[in-house]
Amino acid sequence: MKSVRAVALCGAYSFALAAGWSSQALAQQSPTPPAKEGSLATDSNTTEDIALDEIVVTGSRPIAESEAAALNVQRKSDSIVAVAASDAVGRLPDQNIAQAASRLPGVAVERDQGQARYISLRGAPNYWTTLSFDGLNVVSPEGRDARFDSIPSAIAKQIIVSKAVTPDMPGETIAGNVNIVTRSAFDFRGLHFAGKVGAGIAEYGNRKSYEVSGVLSDRWKVGAGEIGALLSASYYQRGMITDNFENDYEQVSADRGPGYETRFWAHETENKLYRLTRKNYSFSGRLDYRPADGHEISLRSIYTIFTDDEARDNYRFDLDDRQGDLVANTADCTPTVNTTPTTSGYADVCIGNTPFQGTVYGIDIRQRSTLRAFRQSIFTNSLEGNHDFGGGWHWNWLGNFTRSKDDRSVVGEASWDSPSSRNLRPTVRYDFSDPDRSDLTIFRTIQLSSPTRYTAGDQVTDIDSFTKPLSSLTLLDAVDTTDAYTARTSIAKDLPLMGGEATIKAGFQFDQRTKTVDENQLVLNTAAQFAAAGISTNYTDFSLDRDFLGEIPLGYTFHYFDQDAMRDAADAAKKVGTFLPATGNIYDVRERVYAAYLMATLRYGWGSVVGGARFERVENRGIAEATVAGVTGQVTAKSDNSLVFPSLHFNYNLDDTKKLRLSFNSGAARADYDQLRPNVVVNDTNETISGGNPGVKPERAYGVDAYVEWYLRPQGYLMAGVFYKKVKDVLYTQRRPFGSSALDSNGVDRSGFVFSGITNGGDGRIFGAEVAAQLQLDPWTESLGVPAWLGGFGVSGNVTFNDSKVTKPAIGAIPNRKVRLPGTSDLVYNIGSYYEKYGLSLRLNYQFRSKWLDGIADDLAAAGDTYWYDDDELDFSARYAINRNVEVYVDGSNLLNKPGRRFSDPGSLLRATGINSPNREDYTIEWERFGRRYTAGVRVNF
Repeated sequence: MKSVRAVALCGAYSFALAAGWSSQALAQQSPTPPAKEGSLATDSNTTEDIALDEIVVTGSRPIAESEAAALNVQRKSDSIVAVAASDAVGRLPDQNIAQAASRLPGVAVERDQGQARYISLRGAPNYWTTLSFDGLNVVSPEGRDARFDSIPSAIAKQIIVSKAVTPDMPGETIAGNVNIVTRSAFDFRGLHFAGKVGAGIAEYGNRKSYEVSGVLSDRWKVGAGEIGALLSASYYQRGMITDNFENDYEQVSADRGPGYETRFWAHETENKLYRLTRKNYSFSGRLDYRPADGHEISLRSIYTIFTDDEARDNYRFDLDDRQGDLVANTADCTPTVNTTPTTSGYADVCIGNTPFQGTVYGIDIRQRSTLRAFRQSIFTNSLEGNHDFGGGWHWNWLGNFTRSKDDRSVVGEASWDSPSSRNLRPTVRYDFSDPDRSDLTIFRTIQLSSPTRYTAGDQVTDIDSFTKPLSSLTLLDAVDTTDAYTARTSIAKDLPLMGGEATIKAGFQFDQRTKTVDENQLVLNTAAQFAAAGISTNYTDFSLDRDFLGEIPLGYTFHYFDQDAMRDAADAAKKVGTFLPATGNIYDVRERVYAAYLMATLRYGWGSVVGGARFERVENRGIAEATVAGVTGQVTAKSDNSLVFPSLHFNYNLDDTKKLRLSFNSGAARADYDQLRPNVVVNDTNETISGGNPGVKPERAYGVDAYVEWYLRPQGYLMAGVFYKKVKDVLYTQRRPFGSSALDSNGVDRSGFVFSGITNGGDGRIFGAEVAAQLQLDPWTESLGVPAWLGGFGVSGNVTFNDSKVTKPAIGAIPNRKVRLPGTSDLVYNIGSYYEKYGLSLRLNYQFRSKWLDGIADDLAAAGDTYWYDDDELDFSARYAINRNVEVYVDGSNLLNKPGRRFSDPGSLLRATGINSPNREDYTIEWERFGRRYTAGVRVNF
């Protein structure tokens, strides 16, 4: 890590040097004539006056050219944006939009299985970021937490990240919007084809990967105007093996000796050993018609699919299986190693065990063999018209239907559990003292003469030599479907106003989104059911004789389960069992949004001003099953709210290369659909209520931004900015008193029951700063007196600093306390260096984000708030252009192969209650590593 950060600091220092060179060179260099329209200079010619809509990347300087194209879009924007041009996306090892966008300033990602999935803008929570196709917001298959790994980067012409919200953007956009601009046939001069074919390998298990994509388009003159048609498709398959261990810590009620407040024990340690095959594929079609100048009608259809076929061998060691053996005792004791204790040893400090090292005798192995077939898809269809009329009038209209589906089905999950006899169970010696290791040593359990005394026998290597009969077989059929309809129209008028040129724009938008969840489960859990289905209860009949494909030291060997045997067992179970609805998870939530906005854009010689307001009325209706006092019935809940979102953006040209941007904006994050569902389960015995909360309020945010941008001539970019957002009614998932009589019945007052679900909390804020640079040596080689071949070097980088604090309301014995906003890192930076000359293009890119809050604890018995540790990744790509139409490429991803590590900080709650406890980062609760990946192939462009 230290060496990587040293490289990063050297890269940052080179930015400063390059900036110094640029100011000297600019003083010596005369302006260069503009490039010819429809071309992009390949050496040091300026891109200052190139027409935005006609930039053509020739391929001889793909990185520099695509950066120039992106900067042209960014410079002319009336608000704060960051842009990745399509060629930049295609020339990095990026198979999905999240990874491609992560190289832009202020963008951080959250990964799953090492693959970028969610986007966090300027350190804000990921649900503050919205996803759009061609300017239209799209609901992700999961809901408001927009997943970007389900969208292949191959479909994008540009990725435009807007960080300052304007009135024509939905109010649920708080941190910003990621807009995927798709290709059109009018982007090319005529018949056009581009394609890519590649294959690769993953380090762990030698798993293969394949990728192929293609775009075909043409345009034709017709009797009245011109028609353009484009078809594109992409496919990416990635095989993976994952190293994993997880520990779940708790405070043990029977451990009440001196110092118990700061002792947290792992009640379970496990390995989730994945064999994965992930696929992304997409199909898109677009038909554009231009009947006359200033008029265009576009029909667009995009279908993207992400599949995750997962085989998971899960070995869970139930360390607290015999917690009842430990008798609560507040007396002090002298910790002495005792190899024949009367307890199981769990949470027993008196026998020499500690939370990080010790031995537990005769515990349960809870093994799970899980075969999943996840599938997420977005099918979006738009018909849009843009019309320019005489007198400066403009009209836009759009109709859209989008269906997002999240198929969470499980083909089969077999559970294997140790028998009740202690001498048939293992004894486990654990060592968690290294946060990056979970060392287990397994022994036979020997019963001594006294039935309450056990000791460790011979060491065992093969975990499957222990008896673990089949205890259950579960099949899950679960599909979440979100249907969204949008109707949008706006009219704009250009006119002189207040000494400048103005555009007044008014618009209306209607959205209806309905999410329905259908979940059914089939469970076999008796010997009679297994026999009727003809399913063996012996794991040997389910297993394969195959060595472990990962790299993590397990401390034991095991046998992978046979996926075909699991499918056969699932088919047999369907013949004797019945799928039953999981009523607690089934719901139908509908959201209607009526929006209207008015905005004005005033342009002057010195810059522009954009201001206005958006009004939104949101109506929610949810239908679900509720269980109260053991009685289940259907519940319908409704709520509504109306909000106004003002915004103002000021763009001032300090000179013809520098811009000052100031903005004020506002937005509101609404709770996700599953959080708004009226499902509720009331348990009168435990006095608890759990489920959704249809009445929860939106989370409001008000922000200001101040940025300075310097567009260097002939090419380059420097930027620095600060931002601040105030947050009100923060959304939390927490336990709290219910505080309502809505569920009282039969004389039972349930207002004081403990509710678990989404709720609003206190207020807070987030502020920070951004710095970014893109510089190339080529324009200054002559003035600096260095050889021309050095002109191929370039650097790009960005860094974001954040600080967030929100008030976590008091609950029980835990008083009000200040916490971070979930998902926020204090530091995010990206550094890239490249060389391209003589047809060769090389690029090395490093990404880093510091730790971020993942979950907020509400229970003193829990091990505190949870965090993801620092995350970094190094990628490399190489290209060689054989000619202007054909190039070969090699990509290397995840070259550092750093693990993803999640940990608990037990001191987070203890400090809030006045107990002196240091910050802890060594309670690892999840650890995963995925291996390096390499891909090679060929690209063609005609």
